[in-house]
Amino acid sequence: MHLVIFGCGYSGTAIAKAFLADGFRVSGTTRSQEKAVALRAQGIEAFVFDGETLDPALVDAVRSATHLVQSIAPRDAGDPVLKLTGERIGALVPQLTWIGYLSTVGVYGDHKGNWVGEDVACVPVSGRSKERLEAEAAWMEIGVRLGIPAAVLRLSGIYGPGRNAFVNLARGTARRLIKKDQVFNRIRVEDIGASTRFLAERKLGGIYNVTDDRPGPPQDVIVEAARLMGVEPPPEQAFETAELTPMARSFYGENKRVSNAKLKASGFVFSFPDYPMSLAQLLQGERWRG
Repeated sequence: MHLVIFGCGYSGTAIAKAFLADGFRVSGTTRSQEKAVALRAQGIEAFVFDGETLDPALVDAVRSATHLVQSIAPRDAGDPVLKLTGERIGALVPQLTWIGYLSTVGVYGDHKGNWVGEDVACVPVSGRSKERLEAEAAWMEIGVRLGIPAAVLRLSGIYGPGRNAFVNLARGTARRLIKKDQVFNRIRVEDIGASTRFLAERKLGGIYNVTDDRPGPPQDVIVEAARLMGVEPPPEQAFETAELTPMARSFYGENKRVSNAKLKASGFVFSFPDYPMSLAQLLQGERWRG
């Protein structure tokens, strides 16, 4: 069994580890030789991919793929993998049995703090979320055309070893922004890997929210991490007057509680169902450092 991951970054590497543990051959793409070397050190066959051209060695690897995961964000011209493969994808990957596409809960847009599930209408606010929604549909259509399951994994805010509130506190970059009634969902990166493997193993297709059980105000995560570390949390800042990048500010324009009920109903069990227990686990043995 051979998994090819387009965009083997933070989430992609977690997915690779989950499949490697089950005896898969795993190939992945990255954007630099330095990152490719790091992936190879973890047992992943790495290829440099710029999103513009498919190297012959990568094409050769793709031909034997039984499973494919696409995590590269779409661009103005659309999904970079589909742009290069298009109608040829069936011929390029003749042994393919399952597709996974990593999307984002951002496609739901703003729901005023209400709960949303996979059946809720998507009203994306940002251009990048609209592009994600278009890419989702394109990959689902590919699955229909090839007669194989295609799963869309809508991910919430990703954290884990090396990328978490502890890191931000240690660096002095943590911020406690306060916006009334604002909530976010989040997901531990290892659960992304495990849920992808779960869906692939059971040949499940369709749309799944991959998010934890506990949406909550973002400042609460900072306070809990500071408490666990035994340090003072940063002072509160009003969102309205805080200096933020346009992208950071746009995240706060979407307020919703995302349900993972469908994924759990399929039989998946989260290892890190809420951030308090997950942060406590990260702190043990300083796993948070990555």
